[in-house]
Amino acid sequence: MKFDVSSSALMSRLQSISKVIANKNTLPILDCFLFHLEDDKLTIIASDVETRLITGVDVMNVHGSGLFAVSAKMLLEPLKKLPEQPLTFDINDENMEIFIYFENGKYNFIGQKGDTYPQQKALADDSSSLTLESQVLLNGIGRALFAVADDELRPVMNGVYFDIQTDSLTFVASDGHKLVRLNNNAVRSDGRASFILPKKPANLLKSLLPKSDDPVKIRFDENNTYVTMENFEMVCLLIEGRYPNYNSVIPQESPNRVTIERLPLLNALERVSVFSNPASCLVKLQLTGNRLVVSAQDVDFSTSAEEKIFCQYEGEELSIGFKATFLIEMLDNINANEIVVALADSSRAGVIVPVENEENEDLLMLLMPMVLND
Repeated sequence: MKFDVSSSALMSRLQSISKVIANKNTLPILDCFLFHLEDDKLTIIASDVETRLITGVDVMNVHGSGLFAVSAKMLLEPLKKLPEQPLTFDINDENMEIFIYFENGKYNFIGQKGDTYPQQKALADDSSSLTLESQVLLNGIGRALFAVADDELRPVMNGVYFDIQTDSLTFVASDGHKLVRLNNNAVRSDGRASFILPKKPANLLKSLLPKSDDPVKIRFDENNTYVTMENFEMVCLLIEGRYPNYNSVIPQESPNRVTIERLPLLNALERVSVFSNPASCLVKLQLTGNRLVVSAQDVDFSTSAEEKIFCQYEGEELSIGFKATFLIEMLDNINANEIVVALADSSRAGVIVPVENEENEDLLMLLMPMVLND
């Protein structure tokens, strides 16, 4: 086999899909990229068994066709430092000796036959499909991902839940302490369906979707999903099991409501949380009149901090504690200038929503409180 390819085009594709390759693989060939040369198209695959990324690059001056595998490290490290120029790949079909020729030199190493690379599973005949804009999928995954759990005892919580209705798509993630629910009512589907996308594939999609402007097609059955983008395709195993009824944990009545600018609250939390106990990261919010007092202390080291922020508050005087890192993450993942925090009392979950949602979106975040010592 022999072909020419642009070094920057090849490197861009290799870097994008290399993130799926695990540090330690049960099968040695999974340390490699799998290449499939056919006509003027070079298809490149990377996998960790559970998740597979597929992309392609145009090639020229092609002689022959077939499969071969090359160590990811062997390719990525030298090509990373190589300026844009044509590369000529020359592969000996018999012993898999590979030469890469470029303007000022050549690389020579041994590849592997590609026929032992694990094959991907086909979808069942009764699989479902969904087409949506890449930005819709990116927003949904991006907003929800930080709330995904890492819980061996409850694996269904370790992914982003896609709840598909005929006239909407809801992204949900929760770890039991915090919950994110983002509903997009611009997505249409033929029927009711759902699946749980694991954290690693969700992170991979988050990095790939900004490179695509075209609509994304998602096909899935009970076990697998195929996500087809403009230049990439991802195939992954889904998390099996029934996702909990997320709507049942959202308080329906929260009489105490505070409307506040997001950035001043976020900045105050980041400053004040430095003075909290590192083990708990507890911050206290005191609401009275049109004033919110954010405070934290670490009794062991005699440190404390307090900041006052003006707000619009409707309700009784209230003090409630939250884990600062969780609250900061939530505010970081809301784009609105103003938010509403709805509270029932100091022992029940707080609900955070933007005053103005983005077009076709309905975003809600929930955070469980922490016990205050005083």
